[in-house]
Amino acid sequence: MRIPQDRVNPSTLSAVIKLGLELAREGREGRKIGSMFVISDEERTLDKSRCMILDPLAGHPSSKKNINDKNMRETIKELSMLDGAFIISDDGVVLSACRYIHADSSGVEVPLGLGSRHIAAAAITLAADCAAVVVSESSVVRVFFKGEVVFEAAT
Repeated sequence: MRIPQDRVNPSTLSAVIKLGLELAREGREGRKIGSMFVISDEERTLDKSRCMILDPLAGHPSSKKNINDKNMRETIKELSMLDGAFIISDDGVVLSACRYIHADSSGVEVPLGLGSRHIAAAAITLAADCAAVVVSESSVVRVFFKGEVVFEAAT
């Protein structure tokens, strides 16, 4: 992967990719689901997104919202059935869920066959110093950085 370690914490990115692969492989409640995770540059990514519903993670202590916490991982799997992206700090705290990404997508080019979730991932990684992990309903996990797919894994 071509993501500088000073931009995105490698252990946080690794934990999110692992979670994405679990979601792609297992789905939820017997059905395939897609999801998106935006990691790092949390101030700008929060600024370039908005909640689609009341944020289910708001008000909970950061100590309970770390990506490596088993209970948080199961919570993320449940919330993945809802629409929207997760915003994750560089140190692994899941700050917000169910977010609509509204970064400018003009000039974004993704491979044919990828949908709006992928376009949003490419756009936010151009607008902020972040990476985005996208889980497709087709069970493929892709990582975006600087508007491009830098990693892809099928389950």
